[in-house]
Amino acid sequence: MRRLTADDRAQYERDGYLCLPAWLDDAWLDRLTAVMDRFVERSRSLVVSTPDLLLGPGHTADRPMLRRIPQTVAFDPVFEDFGLRGPVVDLAEDLLGADVRFHHSKLNFKSGGGGEEIRWHQDIPFWPHSNYGPLTIGVYLCDVDEAMAPMGVFAGSHRGPIHALRDEAGAWTGALSDAEAARLEGSDLRWLAGPRGTVTIHNCRVVHGSRANTSPRMRPLLLHTYAPCDALPLTRIMDPVKLANVIVRGGPPAYARFDAEPCPMPPDWGAGEYSSIFSVQQEKLG
Repeated sequence: MRRLTADDRAQYERDGYLCLPAWLDDAWLDRLTAVMDRFVERSRSLVVSTPDLLLGPGHTADRPMLRRIPQTVAFDPVFEDFGLRGPVVDLAEDLLGADVRFHHSKLNFKSGGGGEEIRWHQDIPFWPHSNYGPLTIGVYLCDVDEAMAPMGVFAGSHRGPIHALRDEAGAWTGALSDAEAARLEGSDLRWLAGPRGTVTIHNCRVVHGSRANTSPRMRPLLLHTYAPCDALPLTRIMDPVKLANVIVRGGPPAYARFDAEPCPMPPDWGAGEYSSIFSVQQEKLG
């Protein structure tokens, strides 16, 4: 598991993302997959979502349809060890510097035969910070080909406008409007497929999303968001979440750093009121 090179860091600065094929080793992948499989097996006995396992439409015991394990680090010691002390923290340090804060984590399942579309969006309007340093690192826990709805990113979109993710009436949708999406440059779109263990990294301003997974195979993507310690969270969205906003490298900042460009704010969900991008986008956009 190599550290990032100067060329990697230059590409991240230029394009706002990286894709590192088969980066994570089998030892970690086997541990993470075993935990994931236990959650999937337990879901067979569920008919409604629980705090640690969000079910998708059409879920049954015979055909589990799962959306997400939210804040994975809070629900299993292997997930905790990986997110707070694992090799992905090295990648965060390579790009963010010596002082790194863990913000949150999740495992998006994107179940086969119906895993939902995630419409184009940017992350930072969901959880604004004082600057635009935060990034998200994803790990594919199985091989992901083009038919399995890999994540798509628009290269360089982190240098473009920050979208409010609201409709014309000002209601929160969690997605770019059709008009905003139409202005994206199609030649900048990159679909980040890759073998098991592939790692994706994207800046909080990068426009990204994924199609519905119409293949028969599940596409589990384990995601961790990290921020430089001088990027302070501006909402209460993670207030009640165990292990959110803990420092994983270095120490606390002497000063908060504020970027000049203002960040649009999400609804004031309050502590514990937000569920997932799936429910937000499906409720508002269908």
